[in-house]
Amino acid sequence: MIRNQWYGILDSKELKSKKPIGVTRMGEKLAFWRSENGDVNCIFDKCCHRGASLSSGTVIHDKMTCPFHGFAYDSSGKVTLIPANGKNSHVPERYKVQSYKVKEKYGLIWLWYGDNKDELPEIPFFKELREGFSYGGFSEMWPVHYTRAIENQLDVVHLPFVHASSIGRGNKTLVNGPVVKWKDELMTFYVNNVVDDGKIRPLKQNEIKNYELLFSLQFQMPNIWQNIISKDIRIVAIFVPIDDQHTQIYIRFYQKFMKIPILKQLVNGMSTFSNKYILHQDRKIVLTQIPIKSELAMNENLIQGDAPIIEYRKKRESLKEKTE
Repeated sequence: MIRNQWYGILDSKELKSKKPIGVTRMGEKLAFWRSENGDVNCIFDKCCHRGASLSSGTVIHDKMTCPFHGFAYDSSGKVTLIPANGKNSHVPERYKVQSYKVKEKYGLIWLWYGDNKDELPEIPFFKELREGFSYGGFSEMWPVHYTRAIENQLDVVHLPFVHASSIGRGNKTLVNGPVVKWKDELMTFYVNNVVDDGKIRPLKQNEIKNYELLFSLQFQMPNIWQNIISKDIRIVAIFVPIDDQHTQIYIRFYQKFMKIPILKQLVNGMSTFSNKYILHQDRKIVLTQIPIKSELAMNENLIQGDAPIIEYRKKRESLKEKTE
């Protein structure tokens, strides 16, 4: 995983008031709970006393309480109470676990994976989706490294083959470009796939004029993607690293054309059926890829149409080198 980045890791709705949850993210067991004011807290999900799962405990007065012996932890991971020693007893500094910086924004819980800094960068969510849109969605786990799941959504070549019965209809197998542009850590790629009549060759990036008018998609490092269907409709995916062999994928349908509350919820909910169908077409193939993790240099013979994947790998490698 790339360090010193904000990762979207949970849907806000998954974390209820007074109900802690435990999940594995970035290869680490994490315990989450909400304070009485709704703030999100996150610490390592293993009691420093006898190793029990803290997320199996309860929340009492903003503290996470271990279910085994009642040790109470604050948001910094420090033990504030050891019941067997009495309420008035001092708790030594060694009784603590790792805490993690987390924020709740845009309906997601974000985790800062990296160095502990006083000032952290802005959470990297698509600016046009920060207000005005409603959404509905679902999530599922894939047994692959998150890089493979991400690259599937950067792959513009596979559409007429994997999605011939859905978004890949029309047999547009010839790939012009695609044109890839970066703005800091935001990649926009412009797609122009056409039917191959046997008389034309695919255009290179620099041969495509007025590419800004083409259909486009975006990927924001380190783990969120959006399909810009129109100014009022977007599909967003958040690829959450569980560990080196598993990824939790959150799919959201964003729209702002329907504003009537009941109908809005109906439209957002109905999108799940088509999005699941399309995602499972991808899943069937991605799970067969070897190896399950991608790298900048590996045993693959890439083609011109793989430009977004190549650019992603280069950017990922560059960011890793800066933080290692």
